[in-house]
Amino acid sequence: MAQAITMPKLGQTAEESTIVKWHKTVGDKIDKGDILFEIETDKAVLEVESFFEGTLLKTFVDEGETVPVMSVVGYIGAPGETIPDAPPAAPAAPAAATAATPAATAKPESTAPAAAAPATTPQPTVSAATPAVSRPASAPATAPTPAPTVERKAISPRARALARRSAIDYRSIAGTGPGGRIVEADVRRYLSEQGYDQRPITPAALVLAIAEGIDVLSVRGSGDGGRILVTDIRRALAERPQPMNRMRSVIADRLTQSFTTTPHFYVTVDVDMTELLQLRRQLKETGKDYTVTVFIIEAVILALEAFPVVNSRYEDHTVIWNSHIHLGMATALKEGLVVPVIRDAETLNLSELQQQIVTLSTKARDGKLLPDEMSGSTFTVSNMGMLNVENFTAIINPGEGAILAVASTQPKAVVRDGKIVVRSMMKMTVSSDHRIIDGSVGARFINAVKDKLEDMELWKTLTS
Repeated sequence: MAQAITMPKLGQTAEESTIVKWHKTVGDKIDKGDILFEIETDKAVLEVESFFEGTLLKTFVDEGETVPVMSVVGYIGAPGETIPDAPPAAPAAPAAATAATPAATAKPESTAPAAAAPATTPQPTVSAATPAVSRPASAPATAPTPAPTVERKAISPRARALARRSAIDYRSIAGTGPGGRIVEADVRRYLSEQGYDQRPITPAALVLAIAEGIDVLSVRGSGDGGRILVTDIRRALAERPQPMNRMRSVIADRLTQSFTTTPHFYVTVDVDMTELLQLRRQLKETGKDYTVTVFIIEAVILALEAFPVVNSRYEDHTVIWNSHIHLGMATALKEGLVVPVIRDAETLNLSELQQQIVTLSTKARDGKLLPDEMSGSTFTVSNMGMLNVENFTAIINPGEGAILAVASTQPKAVVRDGKIVVRSMMKMTVSSDHRIIDGSVGARFINAVKDKLEDMELWKTLTS
């Protein structure tokens, strides 16, 4: 009996996913554990393994196509078995009923109903793949806005070939053929009206424009007499609007929502890191190689325990308290921002915290983070210390009440005991949701973080 391949549901907020690449084609022999395809969530690209053995008989979803979770995307079975011509439809699956083997986790939202195979169908195994996309934040994702549909105009083959040879966009040409079809004479008339022959272009530039689909009528030439050069085509390529990838789209939606609906306020302090950096160097000489980040995060955890409202969130005129600290670490990748989450951070000692930071940061850079490792944070630290910035503010992640922005440690002239001395100073800014966190609370919280970072007795105890 042929077995349905379904789009796995990656966590309770998952509603749809996009197939970015098929690793198998119809007719291929499939072994259990083979990678069938890669899916793109709002946070990562994941590989989906086969739960079945047999032959890939049919696929219903093309690369680049987005479908609801639990949708049937294909069938595996014996050659010649009868299978449906179209995928079966089913009611949306319950949030808890999904996920297959070890690595299944969270994804973006959609209002589309989910199509599913029978509930007894085993789900494919999901594992992390190199991210063409990765993605941040802890709140459920909003569905990306569908790409606008491009109007298709009827055009004859000869007219299309002429438009392509000329490197022009034919969609603005009025057709005089049957039903408004564009014919070759329409293209020639359009070229004449636009003064195409008076727009000199180098052969290399024309070849590049044809290959890249650039309309040369929209390009200003920088050569002698307005001649269009290769550099002009490349400039037009660079200026051409580029659609955001799924990750950037969700980042845009979430942070716009947060910044426009959450009343942010900011408090900044200077932290004297001189003695802590000296202690860190001493610890390193004894084989204890702690990062600066682990000290910052530990100080934050201790301060959050003292100010639990900063670890809470606003929801419909109520304050939702979190009994655990799930600490997010904003991590910049080429594709965008991800926020790996250290769960139950308050239960970890300094060495365990350091190991979690290293493990999650490595997985983020290698594209191995799973969606559950990037969701559910209750407070986030955004550390730009390695980027040589004096100060910055961060936007609160949706689903949280505050975020800490940590700038670079820089030598500064400061006054100590009435004398001007050079110290290693670091600015920190907390962005807080003013609906639940008063200014005085935000100020006391960030000063608690500062005090802990400057308390050498604390760190000697924690590192002993």
